[in-house]
Amino acid sequence: MGFKNLIFQGGLYQTNSHGAYMRYLCIIAACVVLASCARIPEPSGFPYSIQQKMQAAQHWNILARDLANKINNELIRSDFLDTAIFVKATCGDDATPCEALETTEFNEGFRDLLITELVNFGIPTSAVADREAITVNYKVQTLRHRARRLRTLQPGTLTALTAAISVFRNATPEALAIVLAGAADYGNSAYAATSDLEAIITTSMVFQKRYFFRSSDIYYINDADYHHYRKNDTPVTNIQLTSSQSL
Repeated sequence: MGFKNLIFQGGLYQTNSHGAYMRYLCIIAACVVLASCARIPEPSGFPYSIQQKMQAAQHWNILARDLANKINNELIRSDFLDTAIFVKATCGDDATPCEALETTEFNEGFRDLLITELVNFGIPTSAVADREAITVNYKVQTLRHRARRLRTLQPGTLTALTAAISVFRNATPEALAIVLAGAADYGNSAYAATSDLEAIITTSMVFQKRYFFRSSDIYYINDADYHHYRKNDTPVTNIQLTSSQSL
């Protein structure tokens, strides 16, 4: 190590080479200074959580039913039970109505499903815009993540599997088959493929230019189903057909 006659005395290292000793002290001090100057907060992940993934129109209906229930509770709480509701299809923001070819499959389907659920709850729902009605707006924002993201198991899963293996190590084949079948059922019911796309769906209730209810829900969506939530930017092209033969 470059030290000469290294001797341990009273808990301290001493050396007969004073110059080498000073050089090592300078190197250590420089490392400490550089480390303190370059230190940044360590990255930390969020606690384990789950997020649902929408993969079918039935999932849109579940969201519409949940929102209708929230709207109904808010109407009861705010004493607006006799006030009509009008669901407005909006694109981009609450104040911008959807133009031709601007709406999406989700916009159209979700609006119909939400109106159906509101009617089923017995909420007076207007078919046309009304100044005296409460306006329900909703908007959809899609996000695409490009970074590689890690997927982890639920905390305790590996511990439970290890414990199960230890307990059933000497079990009968029939008992092992039951355990494996139960694990397969659990995995099949909870499994969803990873996705780089998310949808943020925000619903608002506005009365006399004032928000008095907002709800935002975040879901994963399939990459291949992105077109359900994306604005249709492709204009319709009219093609005129002519005959090359004179009549």
